[in-house]
Amino acid sequence: MSDTTRTIVTGRPASRRPRGGMRRPWHVVTLQYVALAAYLVFLGFPLLWLLSASFKSSGELNSLAVNLLPQEWDFSNFATALDRQNLIRSAGNSLLVSVVTMVVTLLLSMPMAYALARLKGKLRAAGTVWILASQVFPSILIIIPLFLVLRTLHLNDTLFGLILVYVTFTMPFTLWMLQGYVAAIPRELEEAGEMDGAGRWTVLRSIVLPLLIPGLVATAMFTFVSAWNEFFLALVLIQSPEFYTLPITLRSFLGAEGQTQLGPLAAGAVLATIPSLIIFSLLQKRLTGGMLAGAVKG
Repeated sequence: MSDTTRTIVTGRPASRRPRGGMRRPWHVVTLQYVALAAYLVFLGFPLLWLLSASFKSSGELNSLAVNLLPQEWDFSNFATALDRQNLIRSAGNSLLVSVVTMVVTLLLSMPMAYALARLKGKLRAAGTVWILASQVFPSILIIIPLFLVLRTLHLNDTLFGLILVYVTFTMPFTLWMLQGYVAAIPRELEEAGEMDGAGRWTVLRSIVLPLLIPGLVATAMFTFVSAWNEFFLALVLIQSPEFYTLPITLRSFLGAEGQTQLGPLAAGAVLATIPSLIIFSLLQKRLTGGMLAGAVKG
């Protein structure tokens, strides 16, 4: 008996069946939310503890008392971090290196990723082998030859040399990421654009590039954060204090014989996270903004 017939016969509206299949039991939903909340606490607790430590005095940090909130709010840690350790200059160096590394890596990776995803043959196989092989060897194995090469080229102890090294080390993984995004774009969209009379560059600019925006944003985030947080290569290749990046400057809060300025170190670490948060907030809206733009324009 249909819902309409049942309504006429009984005089009561038929109960509607829930769409989308059976509903999950309430205890399953509760466990999922509890697990999600626990995961958020696991991720956010170190940041909350770091933020709390940046406002604690040295006496409270050295005591055995464990308090999430400071007993007395001490703002001098931020002044110490900014005044005594040239944190602003180091942040400027890190920002310059990270942004240039991100832009150069994206410009070089886009055409190479498209070639790897669309072309077939020995060239694609060789590129794939190069990507995988470059991820096997740790950077510590080649740091001495790399330092000698940069010294020969007079690029050691320079931000330009550091940018070249960062681009070289981040290129394989970003290329692997981008070629996966390009491979997910249907070839039929490009063929439809060509059938409408669009040239090759027009198809790439109007169809492929808008659909590739989420991949470019994800790759840009990865490249920026990798260059911003990198410590080992900068420690070896940079010797002049005026060229120190932010991770090297934060290391200066570790004094001799294991004595650490915990308050200023925590304050400097909090300030170091601000540019990354700004970049994420600016770019995360682009992750889904270009998903269908290329298909509409095509």
